[in-house]
Formats: sequence, structure tokens, C-alpha cells
Amino acid sequence: MDNIPNLIHYKIFEPYKNLFAFTTTKQTLTSTNPRFTGDSNEIFSLNRKMLAEKIGIDQAQLVFPRQTHTDCVSAVSEIPENEITETDALVTTLNNICICVQTADCVPILLHEPTKKVIAVVHAGWRGTVKKILANTIQKMIVDYEASPHEIIAAIGPSIGPEIYEVGNEVVQSVKHAFPEYSELLKKKASGKFHFNLWEANRRILMKNNVLPKNIETLEECSFELNQKYFSARKEGVETGRMVSGIMLKF
Repeated sequence: MDNIPNLIHYKIFEPYKNLFAFTTTKQTLTSTNPRFTGDSNEIFSLNRKMLAEKIGIDQAQLVFPRQTHTDCVSAVSEIPENEITETDALVTTLNNICICVQTADCVPILLHEPTKKVIAVVHAGWRGTVKKILANTIQKMIVDYEASPHEIIAAIGPSIGPEIYEVGNEVVQSVKHAFPEYSELLKKKASGKFHFNLWEANRRILMKNNVLPKNIETLEECSFELNQKYFSARKEGVETGRMVSGIMLKF
């Protein structure tokens, strides 16, 4: 299962042999427009089947939330019979369950606390970032599972990068409200437009919640600029496919 071709693997997780963490690329599946949730099974069942086969598990072991840019975090205590709705982050201690999120410019974040054997996965676009969904996830790991933030290992995956991510006034004002150090996250360009650094914003949220800097890996690959490798909603339109970021405890 380790080092499967056409998957992104994170160096920071390599020491943990009972952990499998990944992000897909455009080359991972043969589907040209992969989606993994939807109003009918026809939208996603074949894509889930192909993904499960690719990573060597059963399709039933994949757990996805129906993401809606919330700050809501759900604990997964069993494989759900029904879709997990209105949720953008998942936390579990279950073995052999692959919790996943989908992205196409938003930030996927994977978390692992090895002592308590807790894993989490987060979808954070600009709304989730300013709502601090990542902080909510860490707090759920601490409160519900007795995780230690100093033990948490985190990977920030591919998303739209700060050199590309131009934002309007709504985002600028939301960032200013959410981050006292907003001037370090918003950069005004010669055009007069601001660019928002999603990677750094989420890295700072991790550190403010006592995750150690040495325990954080930021991939720093831009989904817009590397469009041959990744799906980008801003470049290709919102109907484009999605990458999957997933994490699983293997025992």
C-alpha cells in the first residue's frame, strides 16, 4: 500500500508504519472528472470503487463527508450507513477506515496523533480557514480522544497557492476579522488586489493550537499552477473533478 504510483505521499508520515496517508492527482484514476459524493450513487460509486482498488481496500472502507464549507467536525465511530452531511472534517480512532475529503483548490489537511492513535482529515477553503475548522478538529481530537497537540503530526496538501489566489473584499474582511496578524497572510499586489495565503493561515492555526512547527509539513504545490497534475476549480470551473486526501490506521 505504501508508495503507490500517482499518489502524493507525505514525508512527515513515513516513520509511522501503521499509517497510510495520501492525496490523489489527475493521474491516479482513469476517470476524467472524478467526484466522490453526490445526490445519487451514479455520480460517485465507480470513482470510489476505482480509488479503493488503487489503494488496496474495500470500497466500504472509504468514508467521505458531504462538504459544504462549514466549520463542523464529525467523529467516525463506525462505518456510516448514511451520508455524513454538513461536515468538512472527520476524526476517528477506528482501524482500517479511510477517512477522506475532496478538494480542487481548497486545502486538505491530514492529522495523526500516534500515542492515542487518532487521525483526522480536514477540508478548508477560505471559509473553513477563517472559521478555524482546523482548530475545531484539533480540539475534538483533544477533548474526545485525549490527544496531545504536541504529538500531532500534520500535512497541508496541495491547494491554490498564494501567488495565484486573488480574493475580493468579502474574503479580505473575513481574514482581517479572523487573524490579528492578517497583514502577514494578505498581500496586496501591484494590481491593487489582495492574495490570501491559505497554506500559511492553516499552518498558523496549527501552531496556535500547540502543534509543533517541526511536526508540520506543507507540500506547497499549487493546484492552479500545476494544472496538469491537479484539478483546479478556479482554472477549470467548479464542475471539474476533485482530488482525494485520505488517512487510515492499518492494523
